[in-house]
Amino acid sequence: MPYFNADALAGAAFFAAAATLCALPAAAQEPVAGGRPPRISVTGEGEVAVAPDMAILNLTVLREAGTARAALTANNEAMKQVLAALREAGVAERDLQTSGLSIQPRYAQPGKERSEPKIAGYGLSNALTVRVRNHDEAGAILDKAVGLGVNQGGGIAFVKDDLGPTLTEARKRAVTDALARARTLAEAANVQRGR
Repeated sequence: MPYFNADALAGAAFFAAAATLCALPAAAQEPVAGGRPPRISVTGEGEVAVAPDMAILNLTVLREAGTARAALTANNEAMKQVLAALREAGVAERDLQTSGLSIQPRYAQPGKERSEPKIAGYGLSNALTVRVRNHDEAGAILDKAVGLGVNQGGGIAFVKDDLGPTLTEARKRAVTDALARARTLAEAANVQRGR
């Protein structure tokens, strides 16, 4: 059976690792086998703050009933009223979107007579995303929707409708930042920048 000296193997492994690490800086300065010169890669960051001009409301109507059909019917009636009020308030059809629909059983807890939970009814949630293009009207629209049956959600996010010009400016700033970083690294490495 061969015998290996653990200390000798550890020393050999350390020497091999040290020799490899010492060779890396020299290899980084020479062109790669394909003839490509060494290069520095950088990433730039660009930020632009912009005022919102639109509000997005997340509204949910929840109705419960003894059967799934009854919960669906009650929910549909409440949602019809909410949608009619939103349209009447000037919200365009393209700015109304159903964002979720779920039905969940409601359980009665086990008691002395039974050991397992029993379905006692159903709850149906219908979620709606509403874009309010005049964000000053968001509070009044939310208040009206809650009065007509919205009983969950109510979150408001303020956003910019057209982000195109803002993204263009952020990209320009990111490129300017990347060029500055590349200049700093090239000067520190005492190399010339390419294109």
